[in-house]
Amino acid sequence: MTSAQIPEVNPLDVLVVGAGISGLTIAHELAIAKNYRVLVAEAQDRVGGAITSAKNDEGYQWEEGPNSFQPAPELLRLAVEVGLKDELVLADGKLPRFVFLNGKLNALPMSPPTAIASQILTWGGKIRLALGAMGFARPAMAGEESVDRFFSRLLGRQAVDRLVAPFISGVYAGDPKRLSAKAAFAKIAKLETYGGLLAGAILSSKERKAQKLNDPRIPKTKAGELGSFREGIKMLPEAITAKLRAQGTAVKQQWTLQSLEKQGEIYVSKFATPTGEEIVTSRSVVLSTPAYVTAKLLQDYLPAASQALNEIFYPTVACVVLAYPKSEFRYDMKGFGNLIPRTEGVRTLGTIWSSSLFAGRAPAGWQLLLNFIGGTLDPALAHLSEAEIIAAVHQDLKKTILRPDTKVSPKAIAVHVWDKAIPQYEIGHLERLATVEAELQKSSGLYISANFIGGVALGDCIKRSLQEAHKIAAFLETI
Repeated sequence: MTSAQIPEVNPLDVLVVGAGISGLTIAHELAIAKNYRVLVAEAQDRVGGAITSAKNDEGYQWEEGPNSFQPAPELLRLAVEVGLKDELVLADGKLPRFVFLNGKLNALPMSPPTAIASQILTWGGKIRLALGAMGFARPAMAGEESVDRFFSRLLGRQAVDRLVAPFISGVYAGDPKRLSAKAAFAKIAKLETYGGLLAGAILSSKERKAQKLNDPRIPKTKAGELGSFREGIKMLPEAITAKLRAQGTAVKQQWTLQSLEKQGEIYVSKFATPTGEEIVTSRSVVLSTPAYVTAKLLQDYLPAASQALNEIFYPTVACVVLAYPKSEFRYDMKGFGNLIPRTEGVRTLGTIWSSSLFAGRAPAGWQLLLNFIGGTLDPALAHLSEAEIIAAVHQDLKKTILRPDTKVSPKAIAVHVWDKAIPQYEIGHLERLATVEAELQKSSGLYISANFIGGVALGDCIKRSLQEAHKIAAFLETI
């Protein structure tokens, strides 16, 4: 494209590519709080990215992506600012979490007495974990530590197999031997620098309280609670979008970025849209897209950054939403759900007991389950049909929480196979991000904010995007 092809209009302050929670958070902060001229362009026909809430006429409501969130203050403040304070719903923080071990559910300890009584770890495993938590652990070896090696060194092999690995499956659907401890568990890895995980937890808790947002508008929450909204998590990106549009900020859907280049101090972005080609000029650009999409967009513009982003792996994961009559369970189903160690011979990674967490998610007498299967350690899932995936999960549920003699077939509500589900913070991840950041410095005004940086949880995405918005605002003030 030549300079003669640039539309003769004043450029936008910010173009945000991608209307997931990261991109929308940046757009909200810059357009609403800072009053910059912003346009958001989204390739899909909806906003929210991986956030996928749904409901049907039978009375079921479910999530196919993120299923709940920790009520971080930045997230709650954003929800309040877009009018969702009264729509917030919180699951009881006292509901137990379970690990399926040795053929039965075992509640995760929630206090020192329950930790002593728990059968998840043997006495030897408990002593090893306690000593490690207090700082009696081997020093780190040379080189970047995997999650497996880091927690084995600190807490012992048994704790890794029975506690850490199932958690990894639930959050990342990843392989502890491939994930980087410093990248995937940055906060926990930092605790060791205080002289032990326990001491670090106490000291960092004091630091967090000192930094806590004192905003009286933010709803008060209790320890252990998880949040959602009355009509699902999608209410948040939809409410942000509605506020942006009401303020005059365009949020375009089915706009796919085809090319990006910089001419002088102005970025020129070409989009394919339902009505034909559109060209957008802007003083800055934010790419809030998955790593593999961002890599393609930067292939010609910043090839070294593109190569680093292409190395970020996304496994295939299926969210399988099934319902059963409550009479078909061997447990009372009062809890958050269960995770399953890979040593138990069960293919499903874990199950969220959705209708036990939030009211109104299933008709009376029925239990709604969100099951997750696949991940880094199960690449074969990508080759299964929907019917085969449902059958595999049903058989696993008969091993874990259903009555093993049940004759009832599941009510299949939905199966969503995410071909590229969750970015894996594997060994070398921080180096790859450093390469990307160094390349971005070559093109002032270009930014990246997505869940492959700084944590995959919704609260992490919002906090990081607010920080990025402040950097963008500082840049705009200088030009």
